[in-house]
Amino acid sequence: MSVLRGAVSMVAILAFLVVGSAWLCVLALLRLLAKPVPALSRLVDSAMDRVIDGWAWWHRGLISGLALTRIEQQGAAWREGELSRERWYLVLSNHQTWVDILVLQTQLVDRVPPLKFFTKKQLLWVPFLGVAMWLLGFPYVNRYSRAQVEADPSLRDRDRDNVRAACEGVRKRPTCILNFLEGTRFRPAKHAAQESTYQHLLMPRIGGVGVAMDALNDRLDAALDITLVYPDGVPSYWDFLCGRCPQVVMKAELRELPQAGQGEPEANQRALISWVDELWSAKDEYLGDTVGDTRSAK
Repeated sequence: MSVLRGAVSMVAILAFLVVGSAWLCVLALLRLLAKPVPALSRLVDSAMDRVIDGWAWWHRGLISGLALTRIEQQGAAWREGELSRERWYLVLSNHQTWVDILVLQTQLVDRVPPLKFFTKKQLLWVPFLGVAMWLLGFPYVNRYSRAQVEADPSLRDRDRDNVRAACEGVRKRPTCILNFLEGTRFRPAKHAAQESTYQHLLMPRIGGVGVAMDALNDRLDAALDITLVYPDGVPSYWDFLCGRCPQVVMKAELRELPQAGQGEPEANQRALISWVDELWSAKDEYLGDTVGDTRSAK
């Protein structure tokens, strides 16, 4: 029965992906034609963002209709009036599985503006999905290794330019920028290789988020700090679609942003590092209290 549930879920997801991508292509053409008329161009941009909302609502209904999991909301940000669709947020979350994106989108859709996330450039080549993310202006990065950057320092600037250009595109209307600061999904082997100073998290990468905060410093209202927990073990995407993830805990807290853009760049960098370390230390403690050392990845 669980396999049948997974198959139905996968077909429904792919169906919306194909239809949504086709509709985005039509809207992108209309946006190109409407470019000389700013008011009309903004209207088309708004319609394209509604595709993101439609994606989230579709999958929210899927999770509920097929009883894939139970999502428990914790934290002060869920209180009535705390979040608004008319504000800009920087969303920061830990990352353990592809399910994270599904959970984040479906739970935040009616509370915050459309959610756009940092993605690896390689994903732009995924059929339908890559086209959709590119047309919607998702920030993409190449994730160069330290050795590659040391060999060619100009590579660091390429990612910065991509993030800055994407951020310029979201200044026109309220948007959420999601960043998984760990840069990749948590795995025990990666944690050990990094010699992470956090027990349940990988070391955060602040390069991309620093550029985004600098580019949007006069737009961002707050940071939305998300901690995702899978008490029964971290599921694979397929296991989640089959209903093999009994519960997800999603803690959400609003945080004040560090005073980026004021003072010397080195001082701003130190302030950002300190701010992220404070967030990550609190998140690590919460994860320890919630799941201890029982976490696993399938």
